[in-house]
Amino acid sequence: MSSDSNAIISLLSQLVLSWDGAVLGVALACAAMRSVINFTASSSALRNLRQAPAVKVSDLRSILHLDHSDKLVVVRGTVEAKSLVDGTWTTFKSGVLIPKDTNDRAVILQSTKTYIIHKWKGFIGFFNLRSIVWRYWRHWKDSEEHESNLVRKVPFVLVDGDQWPIRDMVVVNVDGSSHPIPLTIAYHHLQPVNPSPFSFLKALFGTNYPIGVLTVDKILPVGKEISAVGLCSLKNGASEIKFCNDLPYFLSEMSKDEMVGDLASSTRMLFWTAFVLGSMSIGVLSYAVVRNWNKWKVWRQQRQLQQSSQAADSDAEAQIEEEDVPEGQLCVICLMRRRRSAFIPCGHRVCCHPCSISIERDIAPKCPVCRQEIRTSLRVYDS
Repeated sequence: MSSDSNAIISLLSQLVLSWDGAVLGVALACAAMRSVINFTASSSALRNLRQAPAVKVSDLRSILHLDHSDKLVVVRGTVEAKSLVDGTWTTFKSGVLIPKDTNDRAVILQSTKTYIIHKWKGFIGFFNLRSIVWRYWRHWKDSEEHESNLVRKVPFVLVDGDQWPIRDMVVVNVDGSSHPIPLTIAYHHLQPVNPSPFSFLKALFGTNYPIGVLTVDKILPVGKEISAVGLCSLKNGASEIKFCNDLPYFLSEMSKDEMVGDLASSTRMLFWTAFVLGSMSIGVLSYAVVRNWNKWKVWRQQRQLQQSSQAADSDAEAQIEEEDVPEGQLCVICLMRRRRSAFIPCGHRVCCHPCSISIERDIAPKCPVCRQEIRTSLRVYDS
């Protein structure tokens, strides 16, 4: 680990532990509050999912209202292209997507191309300012430039797999959805990039250049059995289901019972996370409050003693200053008042009382004569 990283970690540690852990307590409290918000949302989603009826596609119309209102349901069915069901297809492959070098039929095709970049710094790259600073600053942007995604979709429906001819179906509306889709890998190929005559010079100067292209095609195949969780309604005489933002699932390979179990496990994890973080934040903040309260009380007492001592000293010094002080009895610090305090343990009596108090307040108080470290001073009165 570099010295800069150690310095940053040390600075962050000091910041987190400042004010006797108050900053750490506030950070834990924020994390606990975030966990509580996530737990509340997850609990609401779990309650709605448990109340949603789980039906087959053929039984869906019986539970939908005729007023076109949306109803939360869990539909289990088989993926099929909408063009095949409604009779608009003309050939076997019409209305479906076909990934590269395969005969798989799909309704969603996600093609990802990742450019594998050679990142050797080279002999000159070690001393290149760009390779030291600029490369790390743009690392996240380079990662985006080295990967490209292309998603294609065709309208698809869910049908009962054991029903033929197909009479009942539900149209799946995935527009605007950010929920994960149960895709499977249909094509995976790594294509090397032939080096150019300038590749050696690029490597020598620490310049990145591609050495391969990884192509991965993921599909939602026709004939796959999945569950759709969302808001379903009747539109133009056909059933349509769309995603619900309050639920973490939309299209899934799991059944309703499996989704309920998975969401219940996540909800319990969020609950205990919020409980642990909340308990830790309460403990740390309580410790910080008690510590800072005690420090404030000690500071207040010292302040009051200091003010009373300064008031008494000012009265005493006002009386003493009326007398003439011999030159050999003047304070070695201010050269104005009489020497009234002796340092312990050295015993030197060379300062007035106010100057001795100011010396005691130093981080490492030392006698101005012998430079020995002192513990305190003692006021001396002449008889």
